[in-house]
Amino acid sequence: MSIKILVIEDEEAINSVISMSLRATGYRVTSFFDGEAASAALAEQHDFGCAVVDIMLPGKDGFALLPELRRYEIPVIFLTARSDLSDKVRGLTEGAEDYMTKPFEMLELLVRIDKVLKRNNTYDVDIQIRDVIIHTEKRTVTKNGKEIYLKPKEFDCLMMLVRNKNKALTRSQLLGALWGIEFEGETRTVDAHVGRIRRKLGFEEVIRTIPRVGYRLEADE
Repeated sequence: MSIKILVIEDEEAINSVISMSLRATGYRVTSFFDGEAASAALAEQHDFGCAVVDIMLPGKDGFALLPELRRYEIPVIFLTARSDLSDKVRGLTEGAEDYMTKPFEMLELLVRIDKVLKRNNTYDVDIQIRDVIIHTEKRTVTKNGKEIYLKPKEFDCLMMLVRNKNKALTRSQLLGALWGIEFEGETRTVDAHVGRIRRKLGFEEVIRTIPRVGYRLEADE
């Protein structure tokens, strides 16, 4: 069963984009636009792998919700327009797992959610695509039962494509998400990694090149 993510964001457009992207990536999503409504619902439903929470919310704000979410052992990523260092320090010291400021890249948020889920041992264990099984917990890959060695960055690149299956990712998105915005390499780095993944896994028809854009991993929903 796929992991459930809680989204608490009062801006309808942002809430919609986050929820849509998470569902497309394979997560189940419950979203709220109001802190009080989210607080009331938590008493009945709290089996979430992670919560993405704005700080400035109507009703209860994100800081007020944090102790309630922690009570149910739900890891929290704050996603907020409040960029003051004091707010970030407060959020992290009071128990948030991560803190992102708006505007943000959806791909970066997905990477951070993946990292939070890994740290808290809440993750889909095995993912199968054709004759390949990805063992996310062990970070290994087998093809027809035989282990195929992927370098760490190759595995990360594969997971980004898998978590965004059937969606085109640009080379710049992959480069920024996997190597960081400070990385001084070129987008050819992405091409080289994707090329090795294709050869090793026989994914020439699974990972498609999107001309002048990047790559898309095609798999059944």
